[in-house]
Amino acid sequence: MIIWQIYSSDPDNADRLATIARWWQDLNQKEVILAQRLLPENGNFQDIDWNQQKFDEKFTISQAQIRGITLYWQKSGLEVERNLTPRRLELDPNNQKLYIYPQSQQQLVVKVEIAEINYPTLELEDPLIVGTSIENKCILLLRDRTTKMQVKLVLNPQSLAQLLENLPR
Repeated sequence: MIIWQIYSSDPDNADRLATIARWWQDLNQKEVILAQRLLPENGNFQDIDWNQQKFDEKFTISQAQIRGITLYWQKSGLEVERNLTPRRLELDPNNQKLYIYPQSQQQLVVKVEIAEINYPTLELEDPLIVGTSIENKCILLLRDRTTKMQVKLVLNPQSLAQLLENLPR
């Protein structure tokens, strides 16, 4: 998670904002989902229900940019520029989500995420499987004899347990 906070004295704060600004600008011409939720009274972010609700917006974003600390954007095809000035930004680059905590509404959090993340799939048919363990990691090699492709998986104990749990018995 990359976190930027207004008035922070952290020397990396400006670099974090620059990273978030690049991610925000890269949203141009991508379909996004914008959702707004009230922060729970107990302050626990984990209690927020991010399941789709009727007021969530799905649209193609354009003119996405950060000027100063304010995020600007338009819905593709519309001339109206929208903006939010945050007090805090949290970027989850792995899941392509940005959480915006607006200055003007302290009880609100806005989530902007790419509508659909496409993961390229490498399909290996009847691969040769080789496995070993080094220290506390499990290493699996999947080799396709036809394409001469190899996939190397390095799994920590938790990832290995998750893999074993998801395999049919």
